[in-house]
Amino acid sequence: MATLTLQQLNSAPHELAARLLDGLYEHSPWIAEAALAARPFRSAAQLQHALAQVVDRASAEQQLALIRAHPELAGRAMVAQTLTAESTNEQNTAGLTACTPEEFARIQQLNADYNARFGFPFILAVRGPRGTGLGRQAIIEAFARRLKNPPDFERAEALRNIHRIAEIRLHDKLGLSAALGERAWDAMETLARHTDPGYEALGQLTVTYLTDAHRACAADIASQMRTAGFDDVRIDAVGNVVSLYRSDDPRARTLMTGSHYDTVRNGGKYDGRLGIYVPLVWVAELARQGRRLPFHLEVVAFSEEEGQRYKATFLGSSALTGSFQADWLDQRDADGVTLREAMTTAGLDLGAIAALRRDPAGYLGFVEVHIEQGPVLNELNIPLGIVTSINGSVRFVGRIDGMASHAGTTPMDRRRDAATAVAELISYVEQRAARDGDSVGTVGMLQVPNGSINVVPGQCHFSLDLRAPTDAQRDALCADVLAELAALCARRGVSYTLDETMRASAAPSAPEWQVRWEHAVQALGVPLHRMPSGAGHDAMKLHEVMPQAMLFVRGENSGISHNPLESTTAQDMQLAIEAFGLLLDDLANDLQAAV
Repeated sequence: MATLTLQQLNSAPHELAARLLDGLYEHSPWIAEAALAARPFRSAAQLQHALAQVVDRASAEQQLALIRAHPELAGRAMVAQTLTAESTNEQNTAGLTACTPEEFARIQQLNADYNARFGFPFILAVRGPRGTGLGRQAIIEAFARRLKNPPDFERAEALRNIHRIAEIRLHDKLGLSAALGERAWDAMETLARHTDPGYEALGQLTVTYLTDAHRACAADIASQMRTAGFDDVRIDAVGNVVSLYRSDDPRARTLMTGSHYDTVRNGGKYDGRLGIYVPLVWVAELARQGRRLPFHLEVVAFSEEEGQRYKATFLGSSALTGSFQADWLDQRDADGVTLREAMTTAGLDLGAIAALRRDPAGYLGFVEVHIEQGPVLNELNIPLGIVTSINGSVRFVGRIDGMASHAGTTPMDRRRDAATAVAELISYVEQRAARDGDSVGTVGMLQVPNGSINVVPGQCHFSLDLRAPTDAQRDALCADVLAELAALCARRGVSYTLDETMRASAAPSAPEWQVRWEHAVQALGVPLHRMPSGAGHDAMKLHEVMPQAMLFVRGENSGISHNPLESTTAQDMQLAIEAFGLLLDDLANDLQAAV
């Protein structure tokens, strides 16, 4: 079958163009017919967004009809061989036509349970984020997991999977390859084979600072960077993997990029690591073309950002900004190993840390590509987002002291319950943060020491995490929360202690660098969406010494992160890599024009 081109689609009469797009959405030609009103399309991404917008604007009845137009997985239509050609290909790719009797029976039961709960068939893009098929076990696990979702959420998730199916089918029609995205996707899958002791048997990814798995990751990344064509590659005194792709002009300034390769416990494969492999893949292309830039490009795989083994969060990027603190070396992990001991055992030179500080005068800035770690882009059906600012944050650990007493004999109006005091604080934090719209507040750790089922809690330990796009907004939120904590403790006759453990200033994107990202995204035909980052990133540390700006990449599974379900697609990675290349070209053109 001849490959369709966007030029043909843009120039064809409306009726013919609609036929050319037939099959993107199962038995629903009305979607393509309506989307064609947005012609001409500059890219597949722009066309895909136009299609998704038609569905988003449709009535609830039309959306439900679209969902119901899809066949069950390994269902009656597959058995009867009445699937569309597209569905047949997808279910074959995922191996659903080769189910064992046990797998087939399990899927049939899940189909029945799902339909009974939601009233429509289970929809899953079975070709997966790589496009090569998820595999039957992964499909069954997704089926069972999503069966527990609330109905409204699951209906939206079904539509998101339908859009992903349409995206894959559109790329097939247009003969488009995501070769660079697939290269990055494969590299991150390979890197994920390294995990800390005890987690591999559980099928979990955990890479904490300077463990054997962490050091193996560093060695792999260094090897891959050498293969990609970087001129200088080294592992520095804090474990960062630092690579330099040199300009032909030795006097040129440097653009820095990168992200972290450590993970949270039982985390995802793309948090941080995407920002390492996007530039790595693009440098491999530059090297293949024999092309040099009018600036040096430094890619840093930061060794520590998550604060999982030690409290010294942003350890890797702090060393480059000159803010590595000597007293961090005395911190101990859960096994009593000091940071100093861990670094010495790993062969790192503690005396060389101070020399890692970069001179900002030699740098043009810092850019970072990162998976969004949230649901916004996923819900908007937009693959890339422009980060306007990284939220400022403040963290506390606290304790409320009341009075432990008998649960049966202490009247409700005589209690000094530490746990209910924290519960009241949690409720206030939720309400107060929501008042701002884009502030967030979280009590993520809660513990009643020596708690018993029949004892009124006399003590409760808790954490508190407050974030907002500006320092002023964060500080106003913090002041209100702390005032409420004092007031409720006085009212309840309990006392509290609260220790601030971390404070990070908001890091607004440098306007000129944000505009560069915007130009790159617009050149790809991707709708422009600006958004703050609620999560912290290495970019916020580099912001202390040089201009910075970030690009977000859409995540799958409702954008979940710090979770094994964290994922993104090869197509979205391809767009991110292309956007990164366009940003470099934009910078190169500006520098050459200034000469």
